[in-house]
Amino acid sequence: MPPEPGPPPRPRKRFGQHFLHDPGVISRIVESIGTQPGEVLCEIGPGRGALTDRLVETGNVLHLLEIDRDLAALLQKRYTDQTQVTVHERDVLDANLCSFSPNQPLVVVGNLPYNIASVLLIRFLSQRLSINRMVFMLQKEVAQRLVAEPGASAFGRLSVMVNRVCETRLLFDVGPGAFSPPPKVRSAVVSLKPRAEPLGRSVPDAAFEALVRQAFSQRRKTLRNALKGVCQAETIAQAGIDPDTRPQTLTVQDFARLVSQKLADSDG
Repeated sequence: MPPEPGPPPRPRKRFGQHFLHDPGVISRIVESIGTQPGEVLCEIGPGRGALTDRLVETGNVLHLLEIDRDLAALLQKRYTDQTQVTVHERDVLDANLCSFSPNQPLVVVGNLPYNIASVLLIRFLSQRLSINRMVFMLQKEVAQRLVAEPGASAFGRLSVMVNRVCETRLLFDVGPGAFSPPPKVRSAVVSLKPRAEPLGRSVPDAAFEALVRQAFSQRRKTLRNALKGVCQAETIAQAGIDPDTRPQTLTVQDFARLVSQKLADSDG
């Protein structure tokens, strides 16, 4: 592949850009993805194409979502002869991933911008029915939230929301030196595999998200106080949960049961 002319675009702080360049880390990510023939790949924030080059080698259909127009132009030139690669210059928050692979398994990968990683993860959950699995580089603190168990200090809203609908695994840590420029935090690679069915009782996603968000908006308070005006203490007790417990001690199934009870009381 001929080198692109001129120096590569500089990292832009407003996009939270830290370009992965460590070949060892890139190889471990590719191994973790475990691409299979017929799968469609989607890379979020490909940047200068370090990971992308390895994904192109698989020969799979590959969609690249890049918000930076200079980088999008660089990628367009870089892969102009790779007909299986499509570059989308757009914000991933506005993208409909389902449209990339309506009939084939979709695998989503990427080094997520740390400043919007949590927002992106929640966004991906809403499109999970079209996604086979996800492998992401995240700030280590965010990765720890994804795999945290009830009662742990890292357990919170993101833990509940993601683990309700995905099996999560923390794969390996990555030091700042693997990036240019080096971030001020450590990173980690995680895998997320959408579950066939959400954990706990079947309740609407919107109702589940709203109650969990409210519960953790004041995580040091008891459920009785955190959900005041949203869910009565009697409803919490009827769901088999102590109103004086704190939200970080509840399991995903507990939250689903509480949402179910709240909806039942509202209908009654």
